[in-house]
Amino acid sequence: MKFTYRLAYYAFGLLVGSLFLKMVLDFTGKKGLDFCYLPNCRVLKNIRNKPFDFSPNAEQKINAKFIDTAEIKAILTNGDVDFSKSNKPYKGGKLYIINGINNNKTSIKLEVLNYEEKAVLIDIKK
Repeated sequence: MKFTYRLAYYAFGLLVGSLFLKMVLDFTGKKGLDFCYLPNCRVLKNIRNKPFDFSPNAEQKINAKFIDTAEIKAILTNGDVDFSKSNKPYKGGKLYIINGINNNKTSIKLEVLNYEEKAVLIDIKK
């Protein structure tokens, strides 16, 4: 088979495959599906999908306008889990340290205790 025919077959297959991939990714984007294969994404998704409670210390800082719940939700979506200090057993769950940035571009550290049935925000630090 000539090189030009092979190149045409390759280009056609690449085009069809690209269109199929775009359709699949557009479909999953409309359905709200996301692919969390990396550890950071999996931990944050696990915490977000559970009932979320606040400790008295965290509620005090939220009431003092240190940070609001929308910023906490944004950090739990886009934050970075510090695995060197996280995933340690603590009071029947696992403690995770999540670093993020609030709306004022201030670095925030959330300490979240992840149980099997719920997640609890223990502390908020700058």
